[in-house]
Amino acid sequence: MTDGRKLKLGIPKGSLQDATIALFERAGWRIFANGRSYFPTIDDAEIECMLIRAQEMARYVEHGALDAGLTGNDWVLENDSDVERVTSLTYSKQSRTPVKWVLAVPEDSPYQRPEDLAGKIIATELVEFTKRYFASKHIPVKVEFSWGATEVKPPTLADGIVEVTETGSSLRANRLRIIETLMESETQLIANKSAFSDAWKREKIGNISLMLNAAMAAQDRVGLMLNVSKRDVAEVLNVLPALNSPTVSQLSDSEWVAVNTILEEREVRDVIPRLKAAGATGIVEYPLSKVVL
Repeated sequence: MTDGRKLKLGIPKGSLQDATIALFERAGWRIFANGRSYFPTIDDAEIECMLIRAQEMARYVEHGALDAGLTGNDWVLENDSDVERVTSLTYSKQSRTPVKWVLAVPEDSPYQRPEDLAGKIIATELVEFTKRYFASKHIPVKVEFSWGATEVKPPTLADGIVEVTETGSSLRANRLRIIETLMESETQLIANKSAFSDAWKREKIGNISLMLNAAMAAQDRVGLMLNVSKRDVAEVLNVLPALNSPTVSQLSDSEWVAVNTILEEREVRDVIPRLKAAGATGIVEYPLSKVVL
């Protein structure tokens, strides 16, 4: 503990909440969220957590109510917030890929490009960014805020929508087609600029960034260790699609070495048989919790 100092950290409430708490656990912090409380506990006496909607996070971080928080780049842009972008963390509710904000229209509508919507109504939750987007293209539209269920509004309540999607399945289910991608967005760890200029808070935020990235880098990767005779080591190393150069260590038997490496889990089923054929023995696959790149 450092003189009782605390870092005020915002955890996104809503669709990102469970994925964020799970990521923190893999990184070494356990966060306990009570369904009725906006102040979850964390097993780190130097951190105070608060649940905040991702849509509002950047604003509270910018104003200093929070020292740091996690939110999508989309909401930083929507709020036009002046914050420190510490790191990008590519995860979302359903996947580890960026989400997309797209302009979508009814399947059977005549609209093929944004310019075709001049003078029309666009419904979205991302109002300010959408206004700036159409203004930059000199396309006059009326942008209306949508409280939810945006996909059902065309064609009766709006001519088109700007909506976030991961897979596009909800848009297709509502007979909408995408005519433009406005942006891709991923989760970011952001910090208040004043807080980030404080040496202690900057180090604490940096450590959180390091460990979150390490936990993400370990996902879908495994470690592999094996023994091989020196006469076969070149052939074995040629098989390995290493993250970096494999570690080769001398064994007590001067004619043998140990090889340790990291690879994508999906590659293991193909690599291990090839390693065995190349002369490797004692092949052991083991899970990884963190990889610091």
